[in-house]
Amino acid sequence: MSGSLAEVYNFVTGTRKGPGRALGTMNEMAGGNPASGRTVLIVEDAETCATTLEVAFLGIPGVQVIVAPSAQEALRLMHDERRSIGALVTDLNLPRMDGFELIERVRGDRRLARLPIIVVSGDTDPHTPERTLRLGADAYFGKPYSPGEVRRKLEQLLDAQRTPHVP
Repeated sequence: MSGSLAEVYNFVTGTRKGPGRALGTMNEMAGGNPASGRTVLIVEDAETCATTLEVAFLGIPGVQVIVAPSAQEALRLMHDERRSIGALVTDLNLPRMDGFELIERVRGDRRLARLPIIVVSGDTDPHTPERTLRLGADAYFGKPYSPGEVRRKLEQLLDAQRTPHVP
């Protein structure tokens, strides 16, 4: 064990670590419902970036955090009928399938099309933020980023899902 905060948390709480690992929430540990639609899926192959986002999101009331190291694993998790993913936070530079294709697949899937998507990426192309928004992402944060700002945007998107839209 290297001593990262996520590893310490997993060790203390007995949760598993690896692809699709779930850190959980205090709400879940107290018997909350992990299929409540407040599950955030982080797609990030860099452990330190994933851990930074996990820790930032764990303080959001009622949110469960799951990490997938690849876009393929993320798609598998999103199509798992036992899970209700409430938001997707993804990097763009991923192995085998990049984040751009992941966004396109999510937006092209009728069941997932309205899922909030936040992109956190170190891509240096100046057209990348515009491209991700054009593909359907709700927000873009370039690395280095403020975990607090990403968390605030995530909370805003999750809260908007819970608020009924009145025409």
